[in-house]
Amino acid sequence: MRIIADLHLHSKYSRATSREMDVESMARWCKVKGITIVGTGDFTHPIWLRELKAKLKPTDRGLYTFGGVHFMLTVEVSNIYPQGGRLRKIHNVILAPSLETAERINAVLGRFGSLMADGRPTLTLPSDKLVEYVMEISPDCMVVPAHVWTPWFSLFGSNSGFDLLEECFGAQSKHIAAVETGLSSDPPMNWRLGQLDRAMLLSNSDAHSPAKLGREANVFEAEPDYYELMRILREKDTSKFLYTIEFFPEEGKYHYDGHRNCNARMRPADAKAHGNRCPVCGRPVTVGVMHRVEDLADREEGFVPPGAVPYRNLIPFEEIIAEAMGHQVGTGAVREEYFKLCASLGSEFAVLLDVPVEELAKHTTARIADGVRRVREGRIEIKPGYDGTYGEIRIFGETAEPGGPEPVKKDAQPAQTSLF
Repeated sequence: MRIIADLHLHSKYSRATSREMDVESMARWCKVKGITIVGTGDFTHPIWLRELKAKLKPTDRGLYTFGGVHFMLTVEVSNIYPQGGRLRKIHNVILAPSLETAERINAVLGRFGSLMADGRPTLTLPSDKLVEYVMEISPDCMVVPAHVWTPWFSLFGSNSGFDLLEECFGAQSKHIAAVETGLSSDPPMNWRLGQLDRAMLLSNSDAHSPAKLGREANVFEAEPDYYELMRILREKDTSKFLYTIEFFPEEGKYHYDGHRNCNARMRPADAKAHGNRCPVCGRPVTVGVMHRVEDLADREEGFVPPGAVPYRNLIPFEEIIAEAMGHQVGTGAVREEYFKLCASLGSEFAVLLDVPVEELAKHTTARIADGVRRVREGRIEIKPGYDGTYGEIRIFGETAEPGGPEPVKKDAQPAQTSLF
């Protein structure tokens, strides 16, 4: 069976996260969206773990259920520590097969930071030691470097990361079977680094509210089984890992370089021409993901490694509806249409991936149906995100701004997506 998995997100006990990120709301939205397996997030937080223990029912396959949705025990931790003469700030996601294993992990990690302070705890623990301790507790666990290109808190981050995976994880690199690409990069950008051929590329939402669940996800041909998913990742079984669901990377908050306070959005070449400084105020710009990939790449743009897992760029259905209707995301009319269509056609992913546009047009306006068609074909324009500001997508109109870089035009989906 086809399963859609979103494994990195946060509960209501993380900072800047919706109070609706509880078990009930997460399960309800997963049903609407068509997500089969969702991460719990934040299992290191004592109160959240207590809620998970009270509400989730165990299966015999390393997962838990609530409301017809499978939950996988997950947490993102923030590792902050000195190494190589710099302060490193690396976010890592831990996947665990049982509540008992999660409790054992918490007992160890609690020595390196307050688990109660935030759902994503800050730990004074090097990343390699994190992997070592987690794998000693259970070899069935997995540690996945999170959003590996984000400038501030990631493996390859321009401000506090590393140039090589092995520099970060040392001898524990052998346990890194997957990395998370993040919203501001897509698989082709990561394929340019030969060092990542060893790892499967995962995409997850990092959602802080229920409506954001599934904005990136992973699609497998498998049963809902923790151990089988870990096997697929560790053995690089591309017959079972069908594809990833991706943002258009330009929509991510750190795709381009720039300085938000001065509204300075810059292509890497322009930033380099200015010495990586803001042309308005002269201060250093935040070096974005595209720039950082170009700095570390050892392959030309367009290279596809053998056995690469395909991908699909999508825009959340509610955003398509909102632009088609001329309203904001989350407003009453938009959400009413969104829920109506998801209910009548199966789920959000059914609409975005499977339902013929001609069938969709029988249930909604021609403009909404055309919006889905345009997204599937990649016929959109985007002002790329920069310095913490999301990119601006236009499905039907222009995004050009006076004096700024031209919007990125996506004339067609990448060749890999033509499989679907």
